[in-house]
Amino acid sequence: MKTKIFDLNENNIDFQAIKEAAEVIRNNGTVVFPTETVYGLGANALSQEAAKAIYAAKGRPTDNPLIVHISNIDMLLYVIGESLSEKAKKLMDKFWPGPLTLIFKKSSAVPEDVTAGLDTVAVRMPDNEIALELIRQSGLPIAAPSANISGKPSPTKAEHVIGDLKGKVDVILGGSNSRVGLESTVLDLTGEVPTILRPGGVTLEELQTVIGEVRIDKGLVSNEAAPKAPGMKYTHYAPDAAMTILKGELPMVVQAIQHLADEQTKLGKLVGILATEETKHSYHAGVVISMGSRSNLYMAAAAIFDALRQFDKQKVDVIYAEALSEENIGMAVMNRLKKAAGFHIIEISS
Repeated sequence: MKTKIFDLNENNIDFQAIKEAAEVIRNNGTVVFPTETVYGLGANALSQEAAKAIYAAKGRPTDNPLIVHISNIDMLLYVIGESLSEKAKKLMDKFWPGPLTLIFKKSSAVPEDVTAGLDTVAVRMPDNEIALELIRQSGLPIAAPSANISGKPSPTKAEHVIGDLKGKVDVILGGSNSRVGLESTVLDLTGEVPTILRPGGVTLEELQTVIGEVRIDKGLVSNEAAPKAPGMKYTHYAPDAAMTILKGELPMVVQAIQHLADEQTKLGKLVGILATEETKHSYHAGVVISMGSRSNLYMAAAAIFDALRQFDKQKVDVIYAEALSEENIGMAVMNRLKKAAGFHIIEISS
């Protein structure tokens, strides 16, 4: 497949390029586009054929549901099979457009291939003018998972998607780097109490401020729960090398990582160390990459996927990562790190 690539600017949109991409969407083709979270691999959300094209391009299991992206409330009402609750309206007023996906009962307009056979549909309105203009010009809701090879780190830069999907999709709309850098928070509104199925760019604390009680799905703390949303079932975000997270008092974590790095280096292995600004100069072996400051985990959120891809470029053999606080946005960052490590975590005790 020949992929047409456009280099776009969100502040000075090339409407002709987006017009071409919108025509591809209407013809059930595939278009990669930037959002504030990560780049998305989009296709017509109302077409079974288009959904199959997304799964094929990514190599994504077909029992992993897709998120439907919209540009207005009329599109939302078309794809959901229920009226909007007051909680839904409050959340949309506060966080849309933005990194919050809401789960509703689906309407018959959405094919089961998009929802992986579930009777619910995940919907969000992206906070990116290129994405919104693509949806507007296509006149269709767009189903879009992250634009990467399934299981690999999500793409936050145009170069990431070009490396992963050139030759596998019809169009790539390149833009600026993703501002948030993590996928959206997924909140299930179909039960009695709104429940987070995936932590992301909107935190638990922010949601609670707007609508009160919010639960965290047990699938986030137990790897045995049945999946209800994109990203819950499969190992995701994984770099090529095996990764281990070390958790505990920071000085002891640094010491333990350096010890492991020394051991692996003696065995002829190239070691990757995922550090922070506060610790990056403490290591004297391996490829050390900082994910940002511990005092601002939004930096880590924006940097984490690019850091994992840098380890792939360096062809490291093994990766050791420092654990972060799981408060606020840290919950989402650690969720991605745990999945990238296959939940391989070493607790360092004093």
